[in-house]
Amino acid sequence: MPTNPVLPGFHPDPSVCRVDDAFYLTTSSFEYVPGLPIYRSENLVDWEPIGHALTRESQLDTRDARASGGIFAPTLREHEGTFYLTSTNTNGGGHFVVTADDPAGEWSDPVSVDAPGIDPDLFFEGDTAYFTYFTTDTDRGIEQAEIDLETGELGDRYTVWTGHEDPHAEAPHVYERDGSYYLVAAEGGTHTGHSVMVGRGDDPTGPFEPHPENPILTHRDDFYRDVHAAGHADFVTDADGNWWLVCLGIRPRGGFPGWHHLGRETFLAPVSWADGWPVVAGEEIPTEIDGAALPGDTAPANADPSPVEHTDTDFSGGRSHEWLYRRTPDRDRYAFTDDGLVLRGGPETLDEPGTTLLCRRQTNFDCRIRADLAFDPDPGEEAGLALVMDEQHHYEVGVVGGGTEGGAKGEPTAVVRLTIGDATDVLAREPVDERVTLGVDAAAESYEFRVDGEVVADARPKYLATEVAGGFTGVVVGPYAVADGEPAEATPARVERFVYEPVDR
Repeated sequence: MPTNPVLPGFHPDPSVCRVDDAFYLTTSSFEYVPGLPIYRSENLVDWEPIGHALTRESQLDTRDARASGGIFAPTLREHEGTFYLTSTNTNGGGHFVVTADDPAGEWSDPVSVDAPGIDPDLFFEGDTAYFTYFTTDTDRGIEQAEIDLETGELGDRYTVWTGHEDPHAEAPHVYERDGSYYLVAAEGGTHTGHSVMVGRGDDPTGPFEPHPENPILTHRDDFYRDVHAAGHADFVTDADGNWWLVCLGIRPRGGFPGWHHLGRETFLAPVSWADGWPVVAGEEIPTEIDGAALPGDTAPANADPSPVEHTDTDFSGGRSHEWLYRRTPDRDRYAFTDDGLVLRGGPETLDEPGTTLLCRRQTNFDCRIRADLAFDPDPGEEAGLALVMDEQHHYEVGVVGGGTEGGAKGEPTAVVRLTIGDATDVLAREPVDERVTLGVDAAAESYEFRVDGEVVADARPKYLATEVAGGFTGVVVGPYAVADGEPAEATPARVERFVYEPVDR
């Protein structure tokens, strides 16, 4: 039976649309590049990564983005054969709209929209497009205006919602059903108080009366649920007219009140209607999803690992869609060859932006991660396998050069290092050859670090969790490289194979 989350690991603020029998979904990407991942599904549970909307520096440059800065919550819509994606670059530029004829292909350069706040939405009514957004001003609340999508110019702005329970109402989306218009918004913050509110009106501009049973979805009433922070919902209909919502949630570990390190994930729930209002059964996200109710071919039903949850690569085919750079990269530091991924480190360590790092999301509590590394470092050089939340919270098992600067070259050494806030600790040192397999065996409350198959150290994921590190993302994992000097002069570190696979426990 299909289970939630349908997109595990760091996939927050989902937005979804349907064209014929296919669904398309995107999520926030923050400082990571490429930005705004695009997924495709025919049954709402098996999501195939098909590309990103922001792939060029002319669209996105996050070199100066803070941790959990960059690209915030998007809205994805299709209208008369064109896909529209709007979001906010909090690193500069604000709201924007990009378009594509094929969501798996190239998207346009951004068209800027001059409006305050975050969380923009697009709603189409005939030839009119409405732009709705959260101002971050409690007096103005959620505003709306007509938009010229070719220029980004807005018409007169007006407030449509100031919150049902909370003036900090976010994540607006507008829909039409049977001649009525619905505004869906998130209230209660983005953590354990998160909730989904609904208003209804006779016009897309409002006014919107609150749902009599608001909130229609929240997990704030029971901290012992498996899923917390349910909210930031987007609705979609399938080809049979059934309604669904996708939303974000977190899966805490470590007992009450818990902590989460995989990030905010994408969940699915069915929506029914009663007296002209949307209803979520049980007002909660189901752990298991009724496969018979899903659209399309539901036989696989997220049982077989997709690239989202399984990677086994020698990198000869280049960078596949699950791989990310932590910020806009210096691409000269990365070479995808028939012999593997060749990294050249620069002076930036994992404590700093700009590190040579290629990563993918950790999407499973229980997983096995391995990197076969060929590396003969000089003193001051390092390469290996890192688990990263941000520059102040990361773990790594890496190979460092032996000897002293200007002296005789020594034997390379594998080290396990933890950085938590201002503290850094080395847990293990092991001599290694020029070829070594570095690994992490992850469980819900532990990481075991391996060097050539042997466990050499362990650590708790808790210290990479949002409750410790802060931020809006989740743990990513992948190979990195560091060198004292210029990357062009650095000893190349070659990752001959990388494996990420879920483990049943």
